[in-house]
Amino acid sequence: MELILPPPITRHRINAEQFHKMAEVGMFVPGERVELIEGEVLDMAPIGSFHCGNLNWLNQTFVEATHGNAIVHIQNALRLSPIVEVYPDLALLKPRADFYRKAHPGPDDVLLVVEVADTSSAYDRGIKAELYARHAIPEYWIVDIPARSVRFHRAPIDGRYTDITATETPGPTPIPGLPSINVDLTGTFG
Repeated sequence: MELILPPPITRHRINAEQFHKMAEVGMFVPGERVELIEGEVLDMAPIGSFHCGNLNWLNQTFVEATHGNAIVHIQNALRLSPIVEVYPDLALLKPRADFYRKAHPGPDDVLLVVEVADTSSAYDRGIKAELYARHAIPEYWIVDIPARSVRFHRAPIDGRYTDITATETPGPTPIPGLPSINVDLTGTFG
């Protein structure tokens, strides 16, 4: 009896321009949450009310803390490479006169990325952390709702963060790239 093997699986990778064209022609359901990760379109977890409220609180807290010294970028595109476009919950960007109207921000524009993890904790600690480190995002914070902790990923070297800490009692925290400014994370979990 001859063993018949199935043909190898072929993956069709796309770039960010093709990703946007797919959205323009309606290949995604309106409001569908997807990201482009290494050329593949991946679904994002739905957002629950505590996640949403926490993100609203973080937005206000960062806007007040930075006083116009940075742009608080909420769930908007961040193009890390031609085949990676993510939508982090919060990104703190270097100020730019055009407010990034001419092009999506890239890795060199980012001071900090923050993900609020509710059902996505393992994904944010694994795939997202590796992705942000590989693209030299200077700091990546995870607000881990189930663990009621904030994880700080700092000092990316050779595609990985070399300084990872966590706290269950967040408080005033320095903002990367803005040495004289702290953000008070005391109310992070309500």
